[in-house]
Amino acid sequence: MKNPSRFDPVWLDREYNNRARVPGHAAHFERWASDSAAARQGHRALIDVRYGLGAGETLDIFPARRKPGTPPAPVLVFIHGGWWRSLDKSDHSFIAPPFVQRGACVVVPNYALCPAVTVPDITLQMVQALAWTWRHIGAHGGDPDRITVVGHSAGGHLATMMLACDWSQVGDDLPPALVKNALSMSGLYDLEPVMHTPFVQASLHLTPAQVAMASPALLPAPPVREGRGQLTAVAGADESSEFLRHNRLIQQAWGERVVPVCEALPGLNHFSIVDALAEPKQRLHKMVRSLLSV
Repeated sequence: MKNPSRFDPVWLDREYNNRARVPGHAAHFERWASDSAAARQGHRALIDVRYGLGAGETLDIFPARRKPGTPPAPVLVFIHGGWWRSLDKSDHSFIAPPFVQRGACVVVPNYALCPAVTVPDITLQMVQALAWTWRHIGAHGGDPDRITVVGHSAGGHLATMMLACDWSQVGDDLPPALVKNALSMSGLYDLEPVMHTPFVQASLHLTPAQVAMASPALLPAPPVREGRGQLTAVAGADESSEFLRHNRLIQQAWGERVVPVCEALPGLNHFSIVDALAEPKQRLHKMVRSLLSV
């Protein structure tokens, strides 16, 4: 039986409105923007490469720093958050430099934002971004057979959906295990309570059919075979009870074989967890490097 409080609108807004929960969130956004501008200026990057013809269907590529003659680089695809309705890849370029310096190729895709599109639409855009990456990243020094997807919040949801994708339905040329590993930070895995949350539903317009279609926890667990990787699920220990519940939920739904790591990282909130990803001394950064093998 479901907890009735999950669908109380006041409680849901309190649980899911991270900007209201973290008074200093604006400082995070300002730092991300300034550090990202510096990253684009200081690194050889390809900006606004088209992976499709639709609105928002562009990505940025930060090639790895590797000596001539060395093998292709592992690829990190980072998907930004913002409740599928805000923020931009340009706010997250700062993620790239620490991984580029360790020999990874970093790809940061954009997507169209709600309410102009739906969450399933955005999911399909990310499918196309990953397919484009597999087909073209070799030209930029990346190894298409070593793609790891990392996402934050709404991006964590999208990264998880990429692990669950049946790539044989996307293109005959694509391998079943296109995504080798995924790491979701503060991800959302059951969209039913989100559908009842007023401050986001006003933009998302989620329907029950979309919830069933785009909730990872309601989908079959992806098979850990044929080289397909596993999901690492993390959240900040200082996040709301709902985000911590979501973090546990995906492991409960898919099992420990598919989600072997499910952690609440001490001292981090919904925004500082993104900073931790780019900080080499942080456990989260080291977790991603381990997935990339760099």
